Amino acid sequence: MSNLDVVAGLKPEKLWKHFAKISEIPRGSGDEAAVMSYLRDFAKEQNLEFKEDKIGNIVIYKDASAGFENYPGVVLQGHTDMVCEKNKDTVHDFTKDPIRLKKDGDFITADGTTLGADNAIGFCAALAVLEDDSVVHGPIEALFTVDEETGMTGAFQLDPAMINSSIMLNMDSEEDGVLYVGCAGGKDTIGVFKKTYSDPDPGKKAFKIVVDGLKGGHSGLDIEKGLANAIQLMVRLLKDLLGSGKLNIVDIEGGSKRNAIPREAEATVLVDMETAAKMDDFTAQWQNAFEDEFGITEPGLKITISPAEFESRILDDSLTLKIVNTLFLAPHGVVAMSQSISGLVETSTNLATVEDRSDEIWIGTSQRSAIASAINDISLRVKSLFETMGAEVKTGKAYPGWKPNLDSKILNVASEAMRKMNGVKPDVKAIHAGLECGIIGEKFAAMDTVSFGPTIMGAHSPDEKVDTVAVEKFWEYLLDILQNIDKAVA
Repeated sequence: MSNLDVVAGLKPEKLWKHFAKISEIPRGSGDEAAVMSYLRDFAKEQNLEFKEDKIGNIVIYKDASAGFENYPGVVLQGHTDMVCEKNKDTVHDFTKDPIRLKKDGDFITADGTTLGADNAIGFCAALAVLEDDSVVHGPIEALFTVDEETGMTGAFQLDPAMINSSIMLNMDSEEDGVLYVGCAGGKDTIGVFKKTYSDPDPGKKAFKIVVDGLKGGHSGLDIEKGLANAIQLMVRLLKDLLGSGKLNIVDIEGGSKRNAIPREAEATVLVDMETAAKMDDFTAQWQNAFEDEFGITEPGLKITISPAEFESRILDDSLTLKIVNTLFLAPHGVVAMSQSISGLVETSTNLATVEDRSDEIWIGTSQRSAIASAINDISLRVKSLFETMGAEVKTGKAYPGWKPNLDSKILNVASEAMRKMNGVKPDVKAIHAGLECGIIGEKFAAMDTVSFGPTIMGAHSPDEKVDTVAVEKFWEYLLDILQNIDKAVA
């Protein structure tokens, strides 16, 4: 069954048509060339003007509907890249293979991979507005940004000359009936260890340890849900092995994205023969322990330990101890809750990745907070740990948060649209995740922005799914907002 067949009959038809086609196109962060070509071709087919800046962002322009020429212009904004995650047993090459869509009741999901509804639903809604002449609106500037997921590069390097409007609808939120007016800023902090080696003891035995079957999830939206971190679980095993006998690491890897909670981790280790004889009992003991701790949140959690072969070199005793202790001590999870918004995570840190890079081991972390000083504080704590353990520290470019404006006029228009449809006022929230609103807002001081979207669950993991009923409502909100956008300047 083709992707178009999977979404047949879903509304709005034009949005889902584009979503099915976009799902056929590779669009991992930094690999958006094909999807940007799709946007150019679309603009040409629709006889719409478009502009592209040096980083690759595209803005497609559409004139106002008849009778709406005096309405204020509005930016419809979404990002074109997606997080590329797959289950360990799924064969999929994100650089060339299409996302295979599946329908599960009222939900659309993917076959063993991330779905990419984050943020394809948002930018496909913009395409549907541009294509559908029955939609009434003022002047439209549809802004499609690149590389949001790995660094918000497109937003940072957006050419301000391409944008003329002072109202922006960001369509990168994931909860139906909720309007977002603020978001966290963030920063990456990375520790790099130079490998130092020793020759293996022939009287020892090698084992491969795998921790997998975890749910993973968004490192901002899901950080408070009590989900297990595969790297943390792995290092608890390694710490135990260090305590019960001599251990050397041959290689270690875990996680894949700085903005995803690690779902899988694996390591090849060398242990003495006494410890090797107890590995079956060791596996069962830790499997039971982790099931006690995470049985509800992580029902698929699995530990596998099996004999392994390895190359002639191993990490020496000193580096093995440094790697294990650094990972064991590295903070992960909620650091502070908001004092002003009940239930909102204010500051967090994610132990995201361990990478074996030739002669180096890279440990990647990411920090988030709505408060700039708090980002710097938790990042400095992680940096201090890396420095104490002898690692070189690298930091990514920090991105700003988005300060809530509860007096926003576009917020009032969007709130009324949701109230009319749902019969109740929407929740107005800030989100513990990075949105491009803060970065774009810094370029346009007068920009009045609100963010909304349909319900998307499990973003950044292969469990990602989008609620088709919520997508239809999201579309109706958007149409109502566009029809009443003049009230945002009244």
